[in-house]
Amino acid sequence: MAIPPGMRGDDPDDPFDEFFREIERMMNDMMGEDASVHVDRGRENGPTDPAGADIHVDVYEQEEQLRVVADIPGVDQEDIDLKCDGEVLTIEAVGNGREYRERLRLPARVNEHSASASYNNGILEVRFDRTDESANIDLS
Repeated sequence: MAIPPGMRGDDPDDPFDEFFREIERMMNDMMGEDASVHVDRGRENGPTDPAGADIHVDVYEQEEQLRVVADIPGVDQEDIDLKCDGEVLTIEAVGNGREYRERLRLPARVNEHSASASYNNGILEVRFDRTDESANIDLS
């Protein structure tokens, strides 16, 4: 369950930002794994400086699509860098004294060329088409 975009701003000094994030986390915990899939983030490097912060991420699986929703407050859209190899999504962002770096191992293989992303009010959403787990190999 996500907090509506109008309820949470991008202001890093907002005293309610952490409060709303905690409410969202508790609601997701109460809804169980049916609400979202929590992925293994594979944190190799973690935040790269003391001002670094964790990204709250939820992954929603649908029959033919995978949707990643990340809470990245306090950065501009042009300061977000996304990369995907079909199995791992890397999110890097810098802004307002915050630095984010997350590597997410996706729960299903995706077609990285089908990706579309949007960023609004500190919420990043990336959509992928799912792909077959394996390819057929013709023997000649």
